[in-house]
Amino acid sequence: MVAETAWFTALNKLITGSHVATAHDLVDLLDEASAVLGMRARIYLADLPQRALHPVPSGSAEPLGVDATVAGRSFRLTALMPSQDEESGRPALWLPLLDGTERVGVLHLVLPEGADPTDSTTRERYWALAGLVGHLVVAKYPYSDLFHTTRRTEELTVASELLWQLLPPSTFAGPNVVVSAIMEPFARVGGDGFDYAVDRDRAYLAVFDSTGHDLRAGLTTSMVLAATRNARRAGADLAGIAAAADDVLDAGHVPGRHATAALVELDLHTGVLSYLLAGHPPPVVLRRSRMVKALAGKPRPPLGLRHLIGDRPVRVHSESLEPGDRLLLHTDGVTEARDSDGVPFGLDRLVDLTERHEAAELPAPETLRRVVHAVLEHQSGRLQDDATLMLVEWSTAAPHSLLPTL
Repeated sequence: MVAETAWFTALNKLITGSHVATAHDLVDLLDEASAVLGMRARIYLADLPQRALHPVPSGSAEPLGVDATVAGRSFRLTALMPSQDEESGRPALWLPLLDGTERVGVLHLVLPEGADPTDSTTRERYWALAGLVGHLVVAKYPYSDLFHTTRRTEELTVASELLWQLLPPSTFAGPNVVVSAIMEPFARVGGDGFDYAVDRDRAYLAVFDSTGHDLRAGLTTSMVLAATRNARRAGADLAGIAAAADDVLDAGHVPGRHATAALVELDLHTGVLSYLLAGHPPPVVLRRSRMVKALAGKPRPPLGLRHLIGDRPVRVHSESLEPGDRLLLHTDGVTEARDSDGVPFGLDRLVDLTERHEAAELPAPETLRRVVHAVLEHQSGRLQDDATLMLVEWSTAAPHSLLPTL
């Protein structure tokens, strides 16, 4: 077993050196820290469509598929996966790289000769190292293009570039809630968006779909994101949050531009949902791997069309969840995706796939990854409209499914 002093030296080297390190320097720091521990390490980042894991730096190794490799299994299930290094014959370990609970990629460690990758104490130490590396990768993300370019399999449109910078992380877990979201087509998304905020007592959730698929649609969604966040942080209720989006679209003088929205607030103590639909498809409640209802209630017009409401009050609806329930929010680009014969993907198919993956006890991010890939395959890999999914689980057990068992 590697001495305690060596672990302290290695971690200290990583933490201290990272303060003034570029993304490229972080790779070198990891190499130096790993050498202290008698190991070799390599970072692999998941591409934006979550189909392959790409080495950092690019070209240092072959990309690895998410669906058919040991590395991919580590990523899919957030699990520590023992293996053997083909070059040296030494024991190796694949570990998920997480930012909190968001899957970033995997870390490959070639262990010292004689190390046991199944030993619990050894695994705890390697998992701590992977946790540190995951946080450092994300910390360096805004300051360098290296990690951005590694994760791109095709050039992004300007609208997509704008939106990806504004969105929150795709997955978050608190003590009793998990929120996960995904968007496609990742390189050409323009009008869709999502947002959430989780505090001690409540979770705020939102999915948006602006008219159009161009840069103007991206600008509309950006305005709506900024306006709703600003109103939420000023203490507005759901009706006030929607009104703030109306105001900013009116002030922006964007004729013909509006956005549908599902705005939701979840009381994390009681499970009571408050929700407002602005011309948006109703969210679906799943319970014990079965759909129990689509949230009913008369929607108000899309954001930016407040003149259609006049002075009438906007009604906010409510629903009570049971522990373990999942809430599925989506845009119409999911259900209206059509195959070559014109058959839509449909709500029934969306719910059925989600139920099956839930029954298989897959964590929310992996469920969404598989569902959105099914939507893409239904439309021969090229969506005609943006497709966004958000899955929310109210459960004290759910967060643990996003972390590995040591």
